[in-house]
Amino acid sequence: MKVLLFNGSPNPGGCTFTALSEVAAALNREGIETEIIQTGNKALRDCIGCGGCGKTGHCVFRDDDLNRWIDMAAEADGFVFGSPVYYAHPSGRILSLMDRMFYAGGGNFAYKPAAAVTSARRGGTTASLDAIQKHFTINQMPVVSSTYWNMVHGNSPEEVLQDKEGLQTMRNLGRNMAWLLKCIQAGRESGVEAPVAERGNRTNFIR
Repeated sequence: MKVLLFNGSPNPGGCTFTALSEVAAALNREGIETEIIQTGNKALRDCIGCGGCGKTGHCVFRDDDLNRWIDMAAEADGFVFGSPVYYAHPSGRILSLMDRMFYAGGGNFAYKPAAAVTSARRGGTTASLDAIQKHFTINQMPVVSSTYWNMVHGNSPEEVLQDKEGLQTMRNLGRNMAWLLKCIQAGRESGVEAPVAERGNRTNFIR
């Protein structure tokens, strides 16, 4: 089993990476393979709502790594999306990435456990977690929790390492995800399949 962890910070070794590394280490100790994906600091397009992805399962923009990540998601068993907090919300980078990935490749994520992780100097973490997690809850993904909200505090990686409760939360998150992944695998081996969702009813509020 494998979990992909997306670092939605432009800083490859910063606070968000430090938090994700703690989650990854806990998963590794439980026998789960991990890969931290650095989304980098190059331009990342936003979704333009063109609908082109509905025909191909891939985004129409091919000048970044997003379609490759969608393909990787098909082979993954779980996900962690991490973001720094900017003005009490997630980075525009992680939101653009997730909007495009979930519109184009939502089927590669459905029914797979996911978690959000945020890092902040001080505030805005719970609002950021809420924004990220909405992608999971509309896509039939089990949301993995921990013993506190999935956040760390610090203005540098060194300060994050001083947030003992935050790091503990990351480790417990990793253990909880490993446990859920193993439960899903055991269920699948016992013949328990994912449910089939109803489709077709769309109610517009303005008529």
